[in-house]
Amino acid sequence: MSARMPVLFVGHGSPLYAIEDNEWSRGFRSLAQLVPRPRVVVVVSAHWYTDGTLITSNERPQTIHDFYGFPPELHEVQYPAPGDLELAVRLRDLIGRGRAELNNQWGLDHGAWSVLRRMYPEADVPVIQLSIDRNLAVPEHFELAKSLRPLRDEMVLIMGSGNVTHNLRDLMFRMQTGDTAVPEWAHRFDERLKEILIAREDKALVQLWPASDDARRSHPMPDHFLPIVYAYAVTDANDSVRFPIEGFDYSASMRAMLFETS
Repeated sequence: MSARMPVLFVGHGSPLYAIEDNEWSRGFRSLAQLVPRPRVVVVVSAHWYTDGTLITSNERPQTIHDFYGFPPELHEVQYPAPGDLELAVRLRDLIGRGRAELNNQWGLDHGAWSVLRRMYPEADVPVIQLSIDRNLAVPEHFELAKSLRPLRDEMVLIMGSGNVTHNLRDLMFRMQTGDTAVPEWAHRFDERLKEILIAREDKALVQLWPASDDARRSHPMPDHFLPIVYAYAVTDANDSVRFPIEGFDYSASMRAMLFETS
């Protein structure tokens, strides 16, 4: 096995998968067996979409319940993983002190803990979150993420968390009407992204959103798409991709990606 840490992207789907036993939560659990145990996990979550690039620097990050309308037991979930201030500073230095700031006001949102509580249920692996700057263009996110590549040689697991397709209005409508058919635009976008990742077409990836109707329907906002860009950008030509989780939850692709050095 290569000494380089693999890279993950996980389609995290509904917050309910943090407490439900289903194919998706079982899929999250299986991911821990596909990577070496990390020293720290750095999560780029769709749900920390900010002005500027921020890095959690809490010694004990809070569990953030950033949703509403869900059962009380979901709001009671705690994921008390520690932070890692030393690595947070290292992360800021890699990105550049003028391009990123430490932040102790955030914690772990459900894009992080809903997956990690399945992968590492003892909450004994430190976790840092890296925010997504809403003011950067996709190519700028790609270049920023490339600066994180050295962390893979330091037993740090970089994990993007979003969804390959995420049209919340469409998803809610289908859930309310019981329409489980996957729309063609979601199928096409999911397959096109899969092709790009397998072929390692950097330019095609950074130009994918919002260039087509399928892309705009799959992502009215880029927050759930950009974690894919971060995950891919920390890989290189020595990495190949496989998809340990595939399938749709209504119109949301639950595809997960594992990038690993051959």
